[in-house]
Amino acid sequence: MTPPWPLPHRTDLRDRLLAAYADGRGYHDVRHLTEVLDRLAELGWAEDLEVVLAAWFHDAVYDGLPGAEDRSAALAERELVGEDVDHREVARLVRVTADHSPAPQDARGAALCDADLAILAAPAERYADYVVGVRREYAAVPDDAFRRGRLAVLEDLAGRTHLFRTSYAREHWGAPARRNLAAEIATLRAG
Repeated sequence: MTPPWPLPHRTDLRDRLLAAYADGRGYHDVRHLTEVLDRLAELGWAEDLEVVLAAWFHDAVYDGLPGAEDRSAALAERELVGEDVDHREVARLVRVTADHSPAPQDARGAALCDADLAILAAPAERYADYVVGVRREYAAVPDDAFRRGRLAVLEDLAGRTHLFRTSYAREHWGAPARRNLAAEIATLRAG
């Protein structure tokens, strides 16, 4: 099923973005895009054009290299120039997903980051699929290096006072996300 697309006159762009998400990625694929859009709807942001477009673009360029969010943001700026949308705001929001640390008053950034990180609160079976998908994306990385890198990422997230920025996400996703993180961290530490 194709996720909801907000620019009906630009199905060419939608199709190119879908092709990018469907290029054999392990986790950052069309399923991830759909889940982010679903979580934005759950958070009440499904009608905000810039936030929805930022969700569509946030992992459009995903090659495992540093700066992918910047390249995704630049793509959004190029593709959305001339549209009735604030393309600079879309690009800014995409860049916020690099570290998932929006400014305190950035409601749009908070919603997008929370939707992107909502996978951390997934039910056990979906979380296990997510873990497998992330490993598949980094298949070229040796196991020990992957384990150390993944552990560093998860420990950084687990060490945050708040994983989520919106009150809804904190209330509904905070506890299951903490459980999933703790379980994966324990597994990684056990080797």
